Amino acid sequence: MMFKHNFKKVLSATAFAVALVVAPAANVSAATNDASSTQQSATATSQDQQASQDQATSQSSAANQSSATAASASSSTSTSSATSTSTVKKTTKKAKKTSKKATKKTTKAATVAVTASADQSHATDQQDDAAKKAAEVAAKKAAAAKKKAAAKKKAAAKKKAAKKSAEKAAKYWIAMRESSGYYTARNGSCYGRYQLLISYLGGDLSKKNQERTADRYVYGRYGSWVNAKRFWLAHNWY
Repeated sequence: MMFKHNFKKVLSATAFAVALVVAPAANVSAATNDASSTQQSATATSQDQQASQDQATSQSSAANQSSATAASASSSTSTSSATSTSTVKKTTKKAKKTSKKATKKTTKAATVAVTASADQSHATDQQDDAAKKAAEVAAKKAAAAKKKAAAKKKAAAKKKAAKKSAEKAAKYWIAMRESSGYYTARNGSCYGRYQLLISYLGGDLSKKNQERTADRYVYGRYGSWVNAKRFWLAHNWY
């Protein structure tokens, strides 16, 4: 580009010199004007070419810078991608390790919980069995005590009935010996079924008062009709 430009300038100057020598004086001014115009055109062309060259250089520099930036960005992206991949791998590995530990802990905790639950269930079963046995023993004891109490009560009732029967029989036996059972029998100062002193009856000779007064006398003196009968058998009176 610069060579062609200089060549044109030389060519223009040569042409101008030739024109000055050959051409007549009248045409010297016109030739000079043409040469000047040609030179200005050449200068403008040179400036255009220089601007184009500067623009191309600038574009080339921008392109190179853009390429460098792109390369740097690509390198940074590659580095970032590699770093990200490495980080992801590390994170994944760490997560797997943590998950594995958590799984082991969970499994261990579950095993411990199951064992504890089994032990507790076994202990509960043992407690239930012990409580059941204790309840059975208590129920048996209660039944035995109830049965014993019932037997004792029955024996006491039987004894009471026997005593009552013996008392009744002894009272009847004395009445038969004293008055043959008559409520109006009289022997001196004694009167009635049990031949009590008339003063004991207090003026009331009724059957009911004779029975009540005879019981009061015998239980007060002998404690029972059976004992009064024993005394009568030993002394023929009571």
